[in-house]
Amino acid sequence: MTPVSLPATVARYLLALVLAFTGVGHLTFARAGFRGQVPAWVPLDTDFVVLASGVVELAFAVALVALPRWRVAVGWLLAAFFVAIFPGNISQFLTHTDSLGLDTDLARGLRLPFQPVLVVVALWSTGAWKWWRSWRRERRAHAARS
Repeated sequence: MTPVSLPATVARYLLALVLAFTGVGHLTFARAGFRGQVPAWVPLDTDFVVLASGVVELAFAVALVALPRWRVAVGWLLAAFFVAIFPGNISQFLTHTDSLGLDTDLARGLRLPFQPVLVVVALWSTGAWKWWRSWRRERRAHAARS
């Protein structure tokens, strides 16, 4: 298992808390607001998308804390999840859709840079980025020996 620093561990736990809060919000108090963030071009029922993404976020929250042996894989999967939902954020900006307090183009636009930050935090806090760099270094060393 790839070791991670104390700041990365703290960030992982904070990320788990944010995901748990957001996941519960998808399923309960913010459900209607999250419906407004599902792009019209998604070919699934809007409420299903909101509920399913809430369940996924809760699962990631648990996995970040409870699955230390799978931490690196969870990091890669969580980063992929953040990338997968980013088009919804872009769509909300482009269609000027008000939802969850994002009721101006400025607010919707300011939110966009935070999605890549979440990707970086997911990779850094789980040691996934460090694992990948180590793996690449080993591959290069192996290729040089061959």
